[in-house]
Amino acid sequence: MRPQTDRPASPRLPNAAPHSLADRIRRRVQSLHPVVWPVGFGALGLVGATLLHFVDPNEPGNYPTCPWLLLTGTQCPGCGTMRAVALVTHGDVLGAASMNPLLVFGFAPFLAYSYVRWFGDSLRRRTSPRRAAPLWFHWTLIVSILAFWVLRNLPWFDFLAPGVPLLPGW
Repeated sequence: MRPQTDRPASPRLPNAAPHSLADRIRRRVQSLHPVVWPVGFGALGLVGATLLHFVDPNEPGNYPTCPWLLLTGTQCPGCGTMRAVALVTHGDVLGAASMNPLLVFGFAPFLAYSYVRWFGDSLRRRTSPRRAAPLWFHWTLIVSILAFWVLRNLPWFDFLAPGVPLLPGW
C-alpha cells in the first residue's frame, strides 16, 4: 500500500501547463476582435491594388501568364482581371470594363456589397451566421461564368475578349 500524501497526482502546476503551438494560436485567434478579419482582408486587397497601380500588368515579364491561356490558347473568365483592376486604380472604369466586363459589371458590385456586409456584421459581433444564398443564386452564378467563358472565345463575341471595346467608340 502506498501512503497518502497531500501532493497532486500530476507534477504540473496549474498556471504553467504546457500548451501546444496550435492551442496557443487558437486561443490568440479567438481573443481577437471580429473586425480584425475584414480590416486585414481589406488591407491586403489595398496592397494588391497598389501593386497593380504601380507595376503595370501590360508590360511583359511583370506578372506570370494565365496558365489556362498558356496551355490552351483560349481565354478563361478571369483573363484581363489584373489589367482591369489596374485600370480601375487609374480611374478608367470603361477601360476596365473592356478588359473583363464580367468582373466590372457582375462581380465588383457583389464583392463590394459582401465586404460591407461582412464588415458591418463584425462590428456588431453578430453571433448567428446569416442565411446562405439561395440555390438559384449559386446556379445562376455558375451558369453565367460558364456562358461568359464560352462566349468570349467565340468569334462572334470577340468584344468580350480583353482589350476589345464593348461598344464602338469606347
